[in-house]
Amino acid sequence: MLFPVVLLILFGVIQGALYFHGRNVALAAAEQGVRAARADGQTNRAGTAAGQARQFLADTGELDNLTGLSIRPDVDADTVRVTVNARTVSLLPGIGGPKISQTASGDIEQFTNGGDR
Repeated sequence: MLFPVVLLILFGVIQGALYFHGRNVALAAAEQGVRAARADGQTNRAGTAAGQARQFLADTGELDNLTGLSIRPDVDADTVRVTVNARTVSLLPGIGGPKISQTASGDIEQFTNGGDR
């Protein structure tokens, strides 16, 4: 009777680790998208943000570990915001992993003349 309890605890710990790993990766992807889109001189900030976030996930090999991936950039006059929504890997076959949603934002960089401060 002890072995099933130990096995359940072990699977719970591993699933929790996968959840928090997925959250960290999603946040890092959102931050990468924001960093790229904030730079002065960007013409398509939303496209740059989404592209860089997806490229980060591809470069780190995490596209296989996040299912139902959605990268949503939101750009206004002063701010860039990127939200990454997905599901993490599940240890139980046929059951989707926990949903994650991470958002990063930053001000758009704009260079001005010294007298315009």
